[in-house]
Amino acid sequence: MPIVNALINSGKFNVTAIKRPTSKATFPASIKVAEADLSSVQSVTAAFQGQDAVISAVGMEGLSGQHVLIDAAIAAGVKRFLPGEFGSDLGNTKLAALPVFGHKVATNKHLEDAIARTPGMTYTLLVNGPFLDWGLNKGFLLNLDDGKPKLYDGGKNVFSSTTLASVGQAVVGILTHYEETKNKRVYVRDIDVSQNQLLDLAKNIAPEKKWEPINVDTAAIEKSSNESLAKGEVTMPVMFGYLIRGIFGEGYGAKLEKDDNKLLGVTGKTEADVEAILRPLLK
Repeated sequence: MPIVNALINSGKFNVTAIKRPTSKATFPASIKVAEADLSSVQSVTAAFQGQDAVISAVGMEGLSGQHVLIDAAIAAGVKRFLPGEFGSDLGNTKLAALPVFGHKVATNKHLEDAIARTPGMTYTLLVNGPFLDWGLNKGFLLNLDDGKPKLYDGGKNVFSSTTLASVGQAVVGILTHYEETKNKRVYVRDIDVSQNQLLDLAKNIAPEKKWEPINVDTAAIEKSSNESLAKGEVTMPVMFGYLIRGIFGEGYGAKLEKDDNKLLGVTGKTEADVEAILRPLLK
């Protein structure tokens, strides 16, 4: 919804949401809602008619089906397609090799191959690192519930992170800077931070709380996920292990070396902004 809200609030676009006929999702009254069978290129093509751009905001379960959206977008004459990248930098080959990113890597290859066969549509891949506010609220970036947060590899490795609202702003920036964002990865971040820094901010907010951090080795997590995957266990915990390795392990490009914040209108966050996210979680 942050992407939808950003598009609406910009006042620059006519927005249509495409949903499955069985979906119970609701959307603001100011946008059009259309239904389509997301497994059918023909059905999705009909829904995409007249659209200049398509943003794929599918969840984990929908990542493997994005080839249908791509083929339909090309058939409908869509000019710009944003796949469900919205995360880590898969331009880093070490990171892209982690099994959890298999569907995204396959989607990007299908996208490039499809456009090469039928020129006309363009694409943008948005890299924003893990979601900052969502990640703290869900205890993914730092679990604050029991005072025993897991610090991966000592909590020292710095990663880039972006709030959901800034991701929405980045999408607006992409669509309003067509040539500058054509057929490439673009990068945004609100802040570069480590788990240790996040824990220090939490301690400042709640000094009365007893903190007993637990160190966890990301290499051991990856090894465990590899062993489970070899047994055919393709489960969320197994994939989650690879995500942990990619974000908190060293050498996976989690800290962005560059960004397109200025171009896309993303202003970034300060430690005070992060404290504002943390404070209600520590009450």
